[in-house]
Amino acid sequence: MSFVAFINGLLLLGMGSLMAAIALMFPATRFVFLEAALLTLTVGGCICLSTMHRRGSLDRLHSFLLTGTSWITAASAGAFPLWLWDLSVTDAFFEAMSGITTTGSTVMSGLDDTERGILLWRALLQWIGGVGFIVAGIALLPIMRVGGMQLFQTESSEKGEKELASAARFASATIWVYLALTLICTLVYISGGMTEFEAIAHALTTVSTGGYSTSDSSFGLFESAYLQWMGTVFMLAGALPFAWYIRVLNRGAVRSEQVQALFLTLIAVILFLTAWRVVTGGTAVLETLRLVAFNVVSVVTTTGYATTDYTTWGPFAGAGFVCLTAMGGCTGSTAGGAKMMRWIVFLRSTNAQMHRIHQPHGIFPIRYEGRTIESDVMSGVMTFFAFYGATVMGLAVALSLFGLDMTTSLSGALTAVANVGPGIGEIIGPAGNFASLPDGAKWMLSFGMYAGRLEMLTVYVLFVPAFWREVA
Repeated sequence: MSFVAFINGLLLLGMGSLMAAIALMFPATRFVFLEAALLTLTVGGCICLSTMHRRGSLDRLHSFLLTGTSWITAASAGAFPLWLWDLSVTDAFFEAMSGITTTGSTVMSGLDDTERGILLWRALLQWIGGVGFIVAGIALLPIMRVGGMQLFQTESSEKGEKELASAARFASATIWVYLALTLICTLVYISGGMTEFEAIAHALTTVSTGGYSTSDSSFGLFESAYLQWMGTVFMLAGALPFAWYIRVLNRGAVRSEQVQALFLTLIAVILFLTAWRVVTGGTAVLETLRLVAFNVVSVVTTTGYATTDYTTWGPFAGAGFVCLTAMGGCTGSTAGGAKMMRWIVFLRSTNAQMHRIHQPHGIFPIRYEGRTIESDVMSGVMTFFAFYGATVMGLAVALSLFGLDMTTSLSGALTAVANVGPGIGEIIGPAGNFASLPDGAKWMLSFGMYAGRLEMLTVYVLFVPAFWREVA
């Protein structure tokens, strides 16, 4: 327990240091960030000093506790400047939780005139959340065997050991890849006509697949075809496994079943929707392809940027985007959602089951990346999908109790758990935001973002009394 508290204290010290840096860079919000930094650094320092001599080791049970508490700690610290600036406690926590989970849902409007310090802080929250989840996916979730992630441990950690000699070096290489992608994205955005500030803020939220923008128009502010295509490319880059990048750089090994599945799915959906829009709406092919590609990739990678209100494309498009919300990017990336690895395992398991019905005595092994999937992995994946669906349905029912209509309740629940950002409908669709929702609904959605980001079971195990008896 002391070690978990110590790490949370270090996290607060890091967050407080970032607040102090922003205070120095932006005079207009200097006192807001200085006050928040002082409070955060004081609390973090006290926690570290009180636990530094009583630290223990981090076992599997404490990994659950560390993962669960660190996102709450980061969201709470992230909310301080927003609350001191202008937002209510509820709105500040919602905005910070949406940021740190890279969801991108927002209660803020008038972003074009908002102080730059606040806009950069929102972008930094998403960037921190993105790299934090990659590290958790490499170091903690496989150990906790949540949702079949032990399969990813084989995919990343073993090969990382062979290529980079240690898990620490593997994690370090992952962070360097993340930094490199962010820098390249920034330079590309500047070359496309963004200001330096716009480029930095949008690069932070593109590579992290977070989707916070500096404008109420989101990425639609930039009408440049070049910028929109580059945005599409870097959103997709953030949704690819970072272990895959390292394998490509070290061995030139580009083969990955989930990367291939993601690309093929995106190509099929984009081409189909483009053809449908051109035939039914008579729109120009190239412009339609660009709009469809950007918004489909944004939703599938759970980034949440929008260049147009795709809900106005008709009921078919709206239903299609709802389905895409649940898909997600690749395991080991910054993207949310169910992830391509799980969809592959789920579909192959379903196919094997259909064959068993036809041939009861047949043996139909399920494989992923050339390896036979063990029963505990299959159980983890199926349990994940069960809890995923139950969480979305339960959250939708809870939201309806606050008087929200069915479309808002269901799409709000799904977009929160999938960490996408915008929902469907007039209220929380791409052209709206979450500001008008009741405070109770915002707290429920904050929990949905939190549970979705941490793969459900990582959160729910904290509510089991037996867990606390073993930890103690």
